[in-house]
Amino acid sequence: MNSKCFLYLSGSLLFPSSLCKAQVKDAVATTDRPNVIYLLCDDMGYSDIEAYGQQMISTPNLTRLVQQGMSFTQFYASTAVSAPSRASLMTGQHTGHTKIRGNREIQPEGQEPLDPKVKTLGNLFQENGYVTGCFGKWGMGYPGSGGEANDMGFDVFYGYNCQRKAHKYYPDYLWNNKTKEYQEGRYSQDAIHEHALKFIRDNKDKAFFGYFTYTIPHAELTQPQDSIVEMYRNKFYEPKPFYSDGDYGTALNPRTQFAAMITRLDTYVGQIIKELERQGIADRTLFIFTSDNGPHQEGGADPYFFNTEARLKGLKRALYEGGMRVPYIAYWPGKIQPGSISHIQAAGWDMMPTFVDLLGVDSNWRAETMDGISILPTLLSRGEQPLHEFLYWEFHEEGGRQAVRAGDWKLIRQQISSGNPTHELYNIAEDPHEDNNIAAQYPEKVEELKAIMDREHEPSSLFNFGIDADI
Repeated sequence: MNSKCFLYLSGSLLFPSSLCKAQVKDAVATTDRPNVIYLLCDDMGYSDIEAYGQQMISTPNLTRLVQQGMSFTQFYASTAVSAPSRASLMTGQHTGHTKIRGNREIQPEGQEPLDPKVKTLGNLFQENGYVTGCFGKWGMGYPGSGGEANDMGFDVFYGYNCQRKAHKYYPDYLWNNKTKEYQEGRYSQDAIHEHALKFIRDNKDKAFFGYFTYTIPHAELTQPQDSIVEMYRNKFYEPKPFYSDGDYGTALNPRTQFAAMITRLDTYVGQIIKELERQGIADRTLFIFTSDNGPHQEGGADPYFFNTEARLKGLKRALYEGGMRVPYIAYWPGKIQPGSISHIQAAGWDMMPTFVDLLGVDSNWRAETMDGISILPTLLSRGEQPLHEFLYWEFHEEGGRQAVRAGDWKLIRQQISSGNPTHELYNIAEDPHEDNNIAAQYPEKVEELKAIMDREHEPSSLFNFGIDADI
């Protein structure tokens, strides 16, 4: 597959030619209760991996998954920053409806909790007989809030409760369920990854759902100085070191560290797939890889040097394409057509209805509160794929932003809290880099998309487009 075709095709609305009339639930009924692993990495840009155009960083395992699975060119994170993106993923609600719409910090540890009345992906699988595990960063409920991972449908949790704590890759402790486990200088991602692999081994004879939320490549830029780092030693010109600013540790060679962290994450992916194969369960496991939002420019990271945003406009926290369009790879031997590419528009909140379809569960799970659509017909190349009328996002920091994409048209509203917001209109098919604001030429289209924004935003007592805590 020619990975360089991705951005070129990203604006088109082509669909898999193998779609047919068969019902997806009939196909799923022949499977033996498929396992699901959803690997959500942290702050990965659209072109951070080779199959999506990266030319300086090695990611052979993800390239293999693209060649043997399906990749999406127009998959969007649920918003442009961590906690609300994850909350939207967990609930199937976009950020105009979720309780968590920003990084609302709680001291001394944790963030605003999920609404306990709203079901999560963990609840979906747990209540349908699956063993469920979350490994990595949670960020949706401080200790004792009732919104911790173990309270929201996960039998097993190992990692960071708090996003702020996850800024440090050598933390004092990680949470083993609801107990602190002191690390004594251990690299957190290695510890989390080992627990994730153990979860696979321990449950190889059961149906399981693994939510693997590794924090790579989020800053800080540090890791064990091993053979992965040596791959990139002296490979890049390093303009200057990054010295600790309190949030992130010092990185003397930030470009080297960033590249090695991406390859380290790719190595973890390869080890997960090998573990599935070793246990003889690869052919009954759906593995999905994606990111919570676009790339950051913190802790010494240099996304423009690596072209991590694929020359798309904007980074993390922006509702431009670069802040939200992310890699999405699905791998399921014998079920997903190898080397297939999908150009449908999809987003994180589509995962809840997709997994409801995958499990073939009772219609009670097809709640009116869900904003997503099932993309299972596309993944399996069977059945008719429903399409989004629109995608909608909110961002409640930096003055407040909204965005809506309907077909090829995208409207962005900026500086909402000023009382005098601005509007930018783009045709993504013709202008994927969002270089030309054409709002003045198409006032009727602007009004049409503004009406969607106004309709989809439900008022929140917690998030009002003010400047919330940033992370």
